[in-house]
Amino acid sequence: MTPEIRTESERYVLRDATGDDVNLMLSWRNLPVNRQVSKTDHVISAEEHRRWWEAVRTDPARRVLTYLHDGVPAGTVTFFDLRFDGLRIGSWGFFLDAEGLAGRGATLPAWLAVMRAAVAYAFDVLALDRLDGEVLAHNTVVRRMNRRFRFVEGVGRVEVHDGREITVIPISLHRDNRRRR
Repeated sequence: MTPEIRTESERYVLRDATGDDVNLMLSWRNLPVNRQVSKTDHVISAEEHRRWWEAVRTDPARRVLTYLHDGVPAGTVTFFDLRFDGLRIGSWGFFLDAEGLAGRGATLPAWLAVMRAAVAYAFDVLALDRLDGEVLAHNTVVRRMNRRFRFVEGVGRVEVHDGREITVIPISLHRDNRRRR
């Protein structure tokens, strides 16, 4: 069991995802707004999601966390390709309950809080030296937010996923360059 990351007076929490979170994760993954900015843009079936969950929940190179916003599950953060030999490196991604947060007027605060909590988890809990990720070229809002958090973009590459051609831009953040509050 990994420790929870709590920020801003305990309002925003990352905790280990559980089987109770699986259906919520699937519903968030399938929101059109999340699919539009993901490599996988098809609707994910319950069976496909179940296979993913079975694979990731026991994989030592992965962590799946649930983000709580004001005590309510509101997103998922995944860390993957974790390597702890020599230079400690890992990749990450997240998706939020865009509809639920928008309904509460909490989208931007949740987005900022989950990014702060995920970066803190990467460097303070996983003790990574470098955190990597990817963003689709057309996702300019996320690209701006990543720069705000001091992620550096690499050279984009064209990939084909679900029958569509997309440009994927690698991002990275070194421990020494992270923003601290």
